[in-house]
Amino acid sequence: MKDKIIGEEVKPNHPKEMNRRAFLQKTTMVVGAAVGATLVNSLTGLPVSAISSSSVLNSNGNNPDLVFPVISDVHIKSSDNQTLDKFVTTLEQLNLAAPKQDAFVVVGDLTDNGYTVEYDKFFNVYNSKKQTQAVSMFAIGNHDYWNGLSVANAQNLFLEKSGMESIYYHKVIKGYHFIILGTEDGVTEGTFSERQIGWLAEHLREAAAEDSHKPIFVFHHQPIIGTIYGSEWGFKKNRDLFYDTLKPYPQVISFSGHTHYPLDDPRIIHQKDFTSIGTSTGAYLWLETGRIQGEVPEGADILNQALIVEVHHNKVLIKRRDIHNNDWTGEPFEISFPAKQNKFKYTDDRDKKAPYFTADAMISIAHDKTAAAGLAIMLTQAKDNLLVHDYKLKAKNMETGEVEKEFLAFSEFYKDPIPNPLTLTINGLKSNTLYEIEVFALDAFANESHNSLKVLGKTSQGPAITLSKHILTGTDDKVDVIVENVRVPNGDWVGLYEVSENPGSVASIWWMYTKVTDGTFKVTYDPKNNSYPARYKEGGTYKLVYFYGSGYDVVAETTFTVESKI
Repeated sequence: MKDKIIGEEVKPNHPKEMNRRAFLQKTTMVVGAAVGATLVNSLTGLPVSAISSSSVLNSNGNNPDLVFPVISDVHIKSSDNQTLDKFVTTLEQLNLAAPKQDAFVVVGDLTDNGYTVEYDKFFNVYNSKKQTQAVSMFAIGNHDYWNGLSVANAQNLFLEKSGMESIYYHKVIKGYHFIILGTEDGVTEGTFSERQIGWLAEHLREAAAEDSHKPIFVFHHQPIIGTIYGSEWGFKKNRDLFYDTLKPYPQVISFSGHTHYPLDDPRIIHQKDFTSIGTSTGAYLWLETGRIQGEVPEGADILNQALIVEVHHNKVLIKRRDIHNNDWTGEPFEISFPAKQNKFKYTDDRDKKAPYFTADAMISIAHDKTAAAGLAIMLTQAKDNLLVHDYKLKAKNMETGEVEKEFLAFSEFYKDPIPNPLTLTINGLKSNTLYEIEVFALDAFANESHNSLKVLGKTSQGPAITLSKHILTGTDDKVDVIVENVRVPNGDWVGLYEVSENPGSVASIWWMYTKVTDGTFKVTYDPKNNSYPARYKEGGTYKLVYFYGSGYDVVAETTFTVESKI
């Protein structure tokens, strides 16, 4: 069938919203017992994250009916070319992996702000690298609105630069239906109006009526809440109407971007009434909250992933590509057709097997990373049939027998290679205290290991503040400050307060980030640098407080008095 384009432009008046790697030295077991080479020998290795390129690319020797890559969240910036360079690599690698593309889809956030210069950068590269026979399709994302223009003008700029006829449209390529939707403003979570969803319903009916056995491909920037890994970042308004519109069509495969969540996690694909899949990012990694590495962990900007979709007469293969590692990650997802909901395999309950630690798995304290309020552990990674996602850590105070702290930490499955052993740093502990650290493994579906690893470790003596004097003469007198037994800073700082004030309730009179050499921080406090000089008076008593991190975690303090100058 000849390619056709169906669509209309929508220009709603919604306000724009501007807001969203291992070392083995110096490790010993509990309180001085040597691990030696045992930990090293216990490392049987993790499953290779990328499978044989030849087996994937050849697809068992069968030629597909249709091939198209899908990428999203390229985030071309006007200020630098980091994401642009990654985009070049993406296109070159996809051209090698899929040399005969029928289409190419970008699911939103082509740009970081929707500026003309960002679009020009994007399309200069895209047009020089694209396969001329491939049908280009672009969806608009929330970042593509963040240019200070009105919603209508931001949409018009997107359409002008992309060459699309509408922000949502319908194409048929080699007999397969592609429905591209467009978020209707710059709101981060996404906006899909009843009008657009009604249009979607109409075109789903048309596609299904033509051939109910074929897949229907639907693309939208933000995910549907309650579907794929990361869908908590999806849209709330009209969510149920949107979902229920797709629900009667098990042949739908819905692609979304926005989250920046990695393709490595098996939950990136979800099936219930239809199939949903995330498209990761070409810019930087984002992850869920509550882990010690943070939502945007160290090295997150290396992530660059893409999908290659192969359509065969009775199945669709979705292959996950690590552009940054120049290889595949995980087995391809395989969706059988005709699609039947009772035959779906990528469901919420697909995995009931818990991860486990092997008999030779080891754990140790990394003593060179021990601090007054923290311990670092090294452990052999657990194993799982799909993916070890997290570790649950319990810190038991051995003096009280109570579990004092619990933590979640990523297995760092998103790294290539996955580090084994894995080093995790636990902060927020008491100084000079013996702890038992117990570690359980969790997979992507929250199955918890039945066995655990345990190790004893003692935090170091806490920081001690020494002043050259504790009585200052007049409000211009200086004092030398030495803080010993401190860690290499991780946003640590020192602040000055009235002795009666609670840090956090009021601003510090003076403060600075710490600079540590050989476990010691030195500074000369000079009152002329006070941020609030009116609060620093003769006759007052003040406390100098040392904080861990960027908050108000007090680890040491001392006082001095300012006498009158007579």
